[in-house]
Amino acid sequence: VQLQASGGGLVLAGDSLRLSCVASGRTFSDYTMAWFRQAPGKEREFVAAIRWSGGTTSYADSLKGRFTISKDTFKKTGYLQMNSLKPEDTAVYYCAAGSGLIVSTMRYDDRYHYWGQGTKVTVSS
Repeated sequence: VQLQASGGGLVLAGDSLRLSCVASGRTFSDYTMAWFRQAPGKEREFVAAIRWSGGTTSYADSLKGRFTISKDTFKKTGYLQMNSLKPEDTAVYYCAAGSGLIVSTMRYDDRYHYWGQGTKVTVSS
């Protein structure tokens, strides 16, 4: 599985941004796709995950309500819609894919086998 993330950029606080992650390679139906982020000087943290088959989702508690994860099965593309962005959302955002199917357990980066290259999001105040 190869993952290609895109959509990052420089935005103002309060703006919205949508990240995309295109998957290629083997069939993706048995995977969970997730977004993680890593801010400068901080550890990578879980943002959201979606089970590819069925669409069950899971979110970091602090981001629920502002961020929405979704997918387009035919395009093999996952999305992260980020609204009301804050300067503290500034980070490199990574998409990842793992074979675990219980989405609520897929909040840890060691559960994921495949990673995209990351896309940088900068939120200016």
